[in-house]
Amino acid sequence: MQFGYFDDPRREYVITTPATPLPWINYLGSEDFLGMISNTGGGYCFYRDAKLQRLLRYRYNAVPGDNGGRFYYIKEAGKPAWNPGFLPTRTELDHYECRHGMGYTTFDSAKDGLNAKMTFFVPVGENCELHDLVLTNESKETKTVHVWGVMEWCLWNAVDDSTNYQRNLNIAESEVEDGVIYHKTEYRERRDHYAYYGVNQKAAGWDTDRNTFLGHMGDWSDPQLVREERSAFSKIVGWYPIGCQRMEVTLAPGESWRATFVLGYGKNPRDQKFIAPGVIRKDTAKAVMAKFATPEAVDTALVELAAYWDKLLGNYQLSSGNEKLNRMVNIWHQYQCMVTFNMSRSASYYETGTGRGMGFRDSCQDLYGFMHIIPDRARERIIDIASIQFADGSTYHQYQPLTKRGNNDIGGGFNDDPLWLVGAVCAYIKETGDFSILDHPTPFDNVPGTEVPLLEHVRRSVNFTLNNLGPHKLPLIGRADWNDCLNLNCFSEEPGESFQTFGPSEGPVAESVFIAGMFVKYGGEYAALCDQLGLKEEAETIRKAVVDMEAAVLKDGWDGQWFLRAYDANGNKVGSHECKEGQIFIEPQGFCTLAGIGKDSGEGLKAMESTRARLLGEYGVELLDPCYTEYHVELGEISSYPPGFKENGAVFCHNNPWIVCAEATLGRGNEAFDIYRRICPAYLEEKSEIHETEPYCYSQMVTGRASGNPGHAKNSWLTGTASWTFLSISQAILGIYPDYNGLRIQPCIPDDWDEYTVTRKFRGCEYTIHVHRGEKKGITVNGTPISGEVVPLMAGPTAQVEVVL
Repeated sequence: MQFGYFDDPRREYVITTPATPLPWINYLGSEDFLGMISNTGGGYCFYRDAKLQRLLRYRYNAVPGDNGGRFYYIKEAGKPAWNPGFLPTRTELDHYECRHGMGYTTFDSAKDGLNAKMTFFVPVGENCELHDLVLTNESKETKTVHVWGVMEWCLWNAVDDSTNYQRNLNIAESEVEDGVIYHKTEYRERRDHYAYYGVNQKAAGWDTDRNTFLGHMGDWSDPQLVREERSAFSKIVGWYPIGCQRMEVTLAPGESWRATFVLGYGKNPRDQKFIAPGVIRKDTAKAVMAKFATPEAVDTALVELAAYWDKLLGNYQLSSGNEKLNRMVNIWHQYQCMVTFNMSRSASYYETGTGRGMGFRDSCQDLYGFMHIIPDRARERIIDIASIQFADGSTYHQYQPLTKRGNNDIGGGFNDDPLWLVGAVCAYIKETGDFSILDHPTPFDNVPGTEVPLLEHVRRSVNFTLNNLGPHKLPLIGRADWNDCLNLNCFSEEPGESFQTFGPSEGPVAESVFIAGMFVKYGGEYAALCDQLGLKEEAETIRKAVVDMEAAVLKDGWDGQWFLRAYDANGNKVGSHECKEGQIFIEPQGFCTLAGIGKDSGEGLKAMESTRARLLGEYGVELLDPCYTEYHVELGEISSYPPGFKENGAVFCHNNPWIVCAEATLGRGNEAFDIYRRICPAYLEEKSEIHETEPYCYSQMVTGRASGNPGHAKNSWLTGTASWTFLSISQAILGIYPDYNGLRIQPCIPDDWDEYTVTRKFRGCEYTIHVHRGEKKGITVNGTPISGEVVPLMAGPTAQVEVVL
């Protein structure tokens, strides 16, 4: 069952009913001011940090499930009010359409001959949202219409806002000046920023007190002031602050009226916060309100946003005979990569934005699918990530985007983290050719005076693994590796204890075969980087260590038909046929094989066959089999989930692309694309009533067969699946790999593909790469055959590449 359709020429997904299985959301903004909006108008926004500088309040676990954010009420005199996004009034609409596009969302709704078209977006380079409303009287009668726009302010710190009521119900403050409402709670003490909400037409009234607006025992579905078609001009002091703008307009038949509401963030120098006692400086807000005072200015901003995305998405475009594949590669893969780069795992409808911040391993992997989009921002992110590393090569597991400081609450000890940095740095240099990043002075733990060249951080990342090997010469797992729920050093027996930080957390015995596969992959990449830098002796040393690690995996990390997952703190095998449950795990099968372990000796092929036999279901490759049915204190959180959910046997989408890459490493194009297709949302659109999450973006997990109800997805948008799936299709399958000296062309496609063309911008040149089957195999560049698989760097603006398979 479908709840909408793709409009590829406009790069939109069109939702035709508000009754989607779950809220289907979109993201607004791509720089400092960020937000999300659902197909029923829910969501929230913030400046840089979803915890510390949140503008709008949002209630998780609310009933109904998507009630919050930006409220717009339209009420024709004497008739019930309605919302363009249906909620919260739930008034039945005569027409409803929501279009999620690149950085914007539009609603086109109608009731009783009155049409409302509303567009939400963040202008490029601005710290505000524009909410552009056009009302059109499509009836034959003159209509008097009231419009309320209401923003419920969060008191900045989203955690404190939801917990510290004994204080928070006493601190709210606001100003109203020239029709603009200013949220200035805490401004006169420690803050130097404020929020504002205005409109570029003259308002008929305003309110700033939620209780007054909703009325006694009122709620958002039927506010008293909306019901009574009026404003109270309420001034908040304490209690619950809102920003409410009321417009009143009379429309003749066929007449339209337009107004743009502006929701923004302003900041002042600390010594220039006030222009008079109690009156805040409003220069930022006034400048933005003036900039968007006219419809023409708003239209221009929307055109600039479209041009912004044209440029970003134009760096990689596919033309093939597969419509679904084209739309994912050209639009939604890259769009989700951009969103995930901006947010890491910090703010969505599933991550509240109040805890995790930016993950070290998450942010590194997010860069893998992002390098070609905005490489300068990737460079900045790499420096930020490396700056929270410790001198021994280990690192904080997370950091806060506002302060860029490591998260002490979680700390470090996740022993896969350092190797992801190696992959990110190598990917960046291969994409850009910018070796100068390796010279950038980068501190340890953000302590001034500890700066060393970034290359030293990469070196210590590699050596951290070599300096932390266990009894089988495999890497120690520490608190956990990529799978945070496999806690082999925890032994938690009481509810409320953190699986990742309780007890010893780290130890000298528990080892990870997965990290061993990572080391073979990224240790090899570091050795190749050393070659580029002329560090021949170091390259040889690392290559020897890679060979030794591969030997250790094949000796003590191979179970006969697949790779072991780990050894626990007692030295017992995890992910072995000897285990009662959890006999085979996906992670080492994917990463060890894509790293090339056992490629020539046959273990890699056996691992892939075992993966398909044991782990492959209709909706993708499941994480383990059989699922854990009882709690194992020596394994931790992974065994706490019901079978078929999350890490206990769900399809954890993030690691499915590793299987795609592994199959491609073995040259198995049919199998590689089969795995890609099974988790790709565009291929699941017709099963949306089962899959539930958005058919235009990936989710973190899909319930597995052991759940008894497979196919239900959760945790959409912010997942490493975004980056890895784009990498798996653009590189492993389509076969276009950025490399130090050019583009390496090595397709691994299904037997029924005859041809495709990729336009790829790379280091100042636009390469048009046409891949097709034929008798005379090889590669030509601008008509000239080349030897090998690497298309050299071209000096001209364009290059024509023919690849015959």
